[in-house]
Order: sequence, then C-alpha cells, then structure tokens
Amino acid sequence: MRIKFCGMRRQEDIEAAAGLGADMVGFVFHAASPRGCGPEQAVALSAPGLARVGVFVEQKEEEIARIMAAARLDVAQLHGSQDTAACARRLGAERLWRVVWPQRYADMVALQAELEREAPYCAAFLVDAGKGGGGSGRVLDWGALGRVRWPRPWWLAGGLGPDNVAEALRQCGPDGVDVNSGVEDAPGVKNREKMAAVVQAVRQATAEPLREEE
Repeated sequence: MRIKFCGMRRQEDIEAAAGLGADMVGFVFHAASPRGCGPEQAVALSAPGLARVGVFVEQKEEEIARIMAAARLDVAQLHGSQDTAACARRLGAERLWRVVWPQRYADMVALQAELEREAPYCAAFLVDAGKGGGGSGRVLDWGALGRVRWPRPWWLAGGLGPDNVAEALRQCGPDGVDVNSGVEDAPGVKNREKMAAVVQAVRQATAEPLREEE
C-alpha cells in the first residue's frame, strides 16, 4: 500500500513524510489554491527518496511539460479538462495520473465507461470526492468504489485522515492513498503527528511494519 501526502509547501513537512516512510509527495500548481506553489518554490523543496507529483488544474500539455522539467517532477496528476491522450503523447502515459470524481457520473456504469476510455493514456487513476478540485475534506462512497473494475492501479483521496483511512482501505482496497487536508493544521501546513497516525493506520490495516525514523 503506497502513501502520498499532497499539498506540500514546507521542507519540514516533506522531511516528515520521508521519515515516516511515505512514497510520494505532491505539489499543487494552481494559483487559486491555498496550497498552491510555483515551480521555483517546488524545485527548492528537496524530497530525497520520494517520488514528486505535480497537480495540474488549468495547464495544457506544453505547460505541464515545462513545469515538470523545471520542478523535477516524476508524475503529472491531471485535475482539469486536459486531453489525457494529448498529454500522453507529449509526456508519456507512464507519467500521467488521471483524476476522476465519481459524483460527476449518473451511475457506476458511466464511471466504468470513463475509466475504460482513459486507461490507455495514463498509468493510474486518482479518485477524489466532490465534482472537481481537491483538498475539500469530503469523503466518497468507499463501498461502491470497491465494486468498480479498475483498469489501472488507483489511488484513493477525499477526506482521508487518521480516523477513517483504515476503514476506507477495508471497504474499497485501493493501491494507494492520497492524504492532504486530513493531516493539516492549516492549508499547506501539515501536522506531523497526524501524518504519523495515518501511516500507522495504513500499515496496520495492510499488515505492513511501520518504519522507524533514523
């Protein structure tokens, strides 16, 4: 089970994520977000041993490619109306995550059809609550997600925190979890104790040992 902490703006939060054994950190390239940062700020934040994910809302493929190079990103997470196929041609499908919001669809059949359409052009899906954006603190119908036939690995987001992440895993069994507002004291200000509690809950739920900090 992989863990990503998103909305990073501070070096101490990234170091906490690394020390706790997280796999990825995310940077939000959206000026309207309280967690937003620019490529200059992101590249100055060191994340040794962690994959670096960029969250893109308005940018198209050429600008995404420029920011990915400038900020030394490994993955682009597409939160907007981007053409996933065009982004795949420019960046490579192996570097793309497509964000989907199940509440946008009339039913799970419509969601399944959308996943099948997008799957050839991305490496993974990230599933979030609401009908757009991110970091809202809202949760999803985890049981319904557990019945979806996922054509790619998928990450669960949406209101996850220390008190509910284990139950989310039990109900829908994603390949990874993406945690943001559920471990914050304020937007972009992570709480290390909450981060540690999330990691511990995930490791216990999946019978994986919690890594000791050096």
